[in-house]
Amino acid sequence: MEGKGTPVAIVTGGTRGLGRAIAERLLADGWEVAVCGRRPPEMPVMAAGREALALAADIRDPEAVMKLVADVVARFGRLDLLVNNAGGAPKVDLVTSSPSLIEKIVTLNLLAPLYVSQAAQPHLAATRGCIVNIASVSGRRPSPGTTAYGAAKAGLLSATTSLAQEWGPAVRVNAIVVGLVEDHDQMEHYGGAAGVTRIGAAIPLGRMARGPDLANLVTWLASSEAAYVSGACIDLHGGGEPPAFLDLARG
Repeated sequence: MEGKGTPVAIVTGGTRGLGRAIAERLLADGWEVAVCGRRPPEMPVMAAGREALALAADIRDPEAVMKLVADVVARFGRLDLLVNNAGGAPKVDLVTSSPSLIEKIVTLNLLAPLYVSQAAQPHLAATRGCIVNIASVSGRRPSPGTTAYGAAKAGLLSATTSLAQEWGPAVRVNAIVVGLVEDHDQMEHYGGAAGVTRIGAAIPLGRMARGPDLANLVTWLASSEAAYVSGACIDLHGGGEPPAFLDLARG
C-alpha cells in the first residue's frame, strides 16, 4: 500500500465467522475496516476498542456493489485491501437443485467477487493495494453434494491468477485455499463435536483451521512483506485431508 494515512479494508461477509475474524484482526492492527452483509450484524465488529463500519449490501447485485465501494471511499478517502470472503452453499445434490439455486450459488461464490473486485480496482490501484480471495479446497478436489460451489471456487482460483496478470503491478491479487474449518454453524455437517474431533485428528497438524489462522495469512498478504506475492493460491489446510483410499486399503 502507498500513500499517507490509515489503511482501509473492505471485508465482504465480515460480520460473522471467518470474515469477522479477519475484520477483527485488521482492526487490532490499526486498519479502518468496512464489513458488509445482506443484514446488519447482530453485534458490532470490534477489536482493540475500535469498531468496523458495517454496511448492508447484497454483493450479488452489481449496483449495490458500486454503492458499497463508493460509500467506503467517501467515508475513508481511500481503499487498500479487498477481502472477498462472502460465500458458501447448502449441501444438496446437483440433480435435485433448481436452476435458481445453482445460479445463486455461482453468483455468490464467483460473480460477486468479480463484481466487487471490478468496482474496487481503481481505488486499489491508486494506493498500490491488494485483493485477497477466500477460496476453498472444494475448488481443487471433488466436491460431491456441493458441486456448484466447488465449480465456483475453482473459477475464483482461475480469476485470481488472471487478474494478477491483468492488474499488476498496480494491484496484487492472491487467494487463500481454505481447508476444513472449525465452524459452530456446521457442527452437524461434520457429525457433531465428536466428528470434529475425529476429523481434526486425521489432519497432519491435529486440528481444523480456525479464524485466526486465516486472519494471520490475510494480514501477511496485505503487508509489505508480501510485496512480491501476486497470483498465488496459498493452501491453508494444516497438511491436507488424508486420501480416502488409505482407509479403503486398510479394510
